[in-house]
Amino acid sequence: MDVAWEDFGWERLGNGIGRRRLPGWDATVALVAGTEGVLLHDTGSTLREGVELRRQAEALLGRRVTHIALSHPHFDHVLGTAAFAGAQVYGSAGLTALLRDRGQELYASAVHHGVPEDEAAGSADTLVAPRHEVHGERTLDLGGGRRVLLADLGPAHSSHDLAVLVPGAGPDPAVVLCGDLVEESGEPQAGPDAVTSRWPAALDRLLELGGEDAVYVPGHGAAVDAAFVRAQRAALAERFAVA
Repeated sequence: MDVAWEDFGWERLGNGIGRRRLPGWDATVALVAGTEGVLLHDTGSTLREGVELRRQAEALLGRRVTHIALSHPHFDHVLGTAAFAGAQVYGSAGLTALLRDRGQELYASAVHHGVPEDEAAGSADTLVAPRHEVHGERTLDLGGGRRVLLADLGPAHSSHDLAVLVPGAGPDPAVVLCGDLVEESGEPQAGPDAVTSRWPAALDRLLELGGEDAVYVPGHGAAVDAAFVRAQRAALAERFAVA
C-alpha cells in the first residue's frame, strides 16, 4: 500500500495515509487508503489542481479515489472535486444546498485571491456538491479494517466544517484532518461565514476525537500535536471573547 510519497511531494503520516501542502495558499489535502476504498480530504483550488491530485493519487496507490470529504466550502478546498468522476462526495449537513447556489461566489473569491479568471470560471462551472451529508457523525469502511469517522463540527471557521478521524493502527497514531478549524502557517482566518462563538468548542471536539497522542493536520501549515490545538483554542477564545 505504501510507496515513496515524498517523490510526489506528499508527507507520509502512516500506513496508507499521506498529505500534501498545495502551492499558492498552502492548503492541505490528504489521502487515506484501505484495501477497497480511497478517501481524499479536500480537492484543491481549481479543476486543474484536482486533475493533478487525481493523477498523483492513482500513481501513489494504483487505484482511483472512491470517496471525497470536503472540509468546508472555501474555494481553495473544493473547486477540484469535478476531477474525480464517480467518487462519493461527503460534506457536513447543509453543504449540498449551499454549494449548489455558491458557484459565482466561489468564482469571485478565487479570482480575488489570484486564480486566473478563465480557470476560476471553469472550476466554478463544474463545481460538485456533496451527495452525502453528515449529520453528527458517519463512519466509512475503506476495507482491510480501515474505518474513518466523519464528524460535522460546523459552523465554526465556516458555515459548514467537517473533520475526519483516522484511528491509530499498530505503531501509527490516530490522525485528525482538521480543515481550517486549525491553522499552523498563520493566524486562523475568520471570514464572513465564520461563527466565532462556536469555534473554540469545535476545537474541544477535535481534541476529544483524536486524544493526546494524535497527529492533527491543519488546513494550512505543518502537522501539529494536541498541545498546539489547545493553545490555538485558548487564543481563539481570547480573541473572540468566548468562554
